[in-house]
Amino acid sequence: MKNVLLILAILVSVSQIQAQLPRVKILATGGTIAGAGASAERAGYKAGALPIDELLSAVPQIHKVAQVTGEQISSVGSQDMTIDIWKKLATRINQIFANNEADAVVITHGTDTQEETSYFLDLTVPFKNAVVITGSMRPATGISADGPKNLYDAVTVAASPKSKGKGVLIVFNEGIYDGRDAVKVSTTKLNAFTSPNTGPLGQVYDGKVAYYTTNLREVNVGTPFKVTSDTKFPKVDIIYMYADASSDLINDAVKDGAKGLVIAGVGNGNFNKAYMDAIAAAVKKGVVVCRASRCVSGRVVLEDEVNDKELGTIVSDDLNPQKARVLLMLGLAQTNDKDQLQKYFFSY
Repeated sequence: MKNVLLILAILVSVSQIQAQLPRVKILATGGTIAGAGASAERAGYKAGALPIDELLSAVPQIHKVAQVTGEQISSVGSQDMTIDIWKKLATRINQIFANNEADAVVITHGTDTQEETSYFLDLTVPFKNAVVITGSMRPATGISADGPKNLYDAVTVAASPKSKGKGVLIVFNEGIYDGRDAVKVSTTKLNAFTSPNTGPLGQVYDGKVAYYTTNLREVNVGTPFKVTSDTKFPKVDIIYMYADASSDLINDAVKDGAKGLVIAGVGNGNFNKAYMDAIAAAVKKGVVVCRASRCVSGRVVLEDEVNDKELGTIVSDDLNPQKARVLLMLGLAQTNDKDQLQKYFFSY
């Protein structure tokens, strides 16, 4: 009888400890972290093959860090990520925080478009609660899969009170990156993410979260962008600049109904005369054109190599082309005023 009472007391104590832990909701979208391959030693795999329950079962240690529950949002490789899934994620996260369903959210996501999703959510989730995105470079069935450790670290960061108010974060290979600034820089290596212009915000190691820097821009709480499942976004395309490029892609995008164009220009967002003429024609038709750069780091300077006022263009500041597309798309859903759109790029 004494043994039974002792066991019951232990179970009650464990339950009480668990109830005191932060509540973290994991939203799964698919990706390599949920990938399954035919053999452990080969790189080939099918992304998003494993459900969230199997991912959680591979990391039992996270239940010592937080009260963890999982929810499947989609099961796609991130090359197939869509704006509709973005809207679904933003809507669900806002619902979770508004209804006090969890204290923080972790998103499992493929790496290929993770930087775009992180920035979209940074602009559309107006809560200080931590939102952390992670993934993996090796499938769950691969030798030395990195997904379980990344997931454990992501939950650890999300559960930390230090992470509140920092906007959306990417946690990868023990680094903590600002969701706005993080960029995927390797096709296959485990250290696939960095922030070229700012560096990491901190690191998570041995279950400890340490921040070294912070983003001084207006993080997600201050953005004006509201998203629901019914929100309609204008078509925004990215056009890449290269040596001796013709204007065909710009002209085709305009004919196809693009309301905004992001030019991945050379150097400081520059382009040749063919692009210059095509952009001028597009602007006259009401298309908003944003100059970005194909360079890995740096910023595109307003009124520098290009006379933006005369041409009618705006600049991406230090956003790369794919992130600039996200902001221009959200901005155009609010206004067509180029001065206001430029302010968005300098603010967010």
